[in-house]
Amino acid sequence: MDFPGLDGFLGNRASLMLDVVFLAMFAVVPVMGWSIYQVRCRQRYVLHMRVQIALGTVLLLAVTLFEIDMRVNGWRQRAAASPYYSENLVEGLVNWSLWLHLVFAISSFVLWVFVIVQALRKLPRPPRPNEYGPQHRFWARMAAVDMCLTAVTGWFFYWLAFVAS
Repeated sequence: MDFPGLDGFLGNRASLMLDVVFLAMFAVVPVMGWSIYQVRCRQRYVLHMRVQIALGTVLLLAVTLFEIDMRVNGWRQRAAASPYYSENLVEGLVNWSLWLHLVFAISSFVLWVFVIVQALRKLPRPPRPNEYGPQHRFWARMAAVDMCLTAVTGWFFYWLAFVAS
């Protein structure tokens, strides 16, 4: 079948950007965990800051390109062959999994922006423990859990919409 936009490289119905974001999350989650380990267990505050800013930047760029692709080419035509797909926005497991994914994806974006901006504003340069540390740890943990849930729900949506047949 001929779909709008560039076809992906994983051999299913997904577009190029869907494949890129799907695979990127397999890198983002472990790199995020490694960065947290570096700051928590090795007190490598500067490294942690640089990695988190780099991850945030890469994710922002990837999500921007992804959203452009979704707005220009859409995804529904590619998902229509899934047995879990429905044109009705409140029916079908694909739609429900997308709504659930969007809850985590949007809240994750907001939390990451908040955590990074607050860290840049309130942590000393070079970064080291201070009175803002407990708040930063709380919100950063929330953002990390949210990012993991974003990845898991995104992978589930991807499989339901573009792999299942």
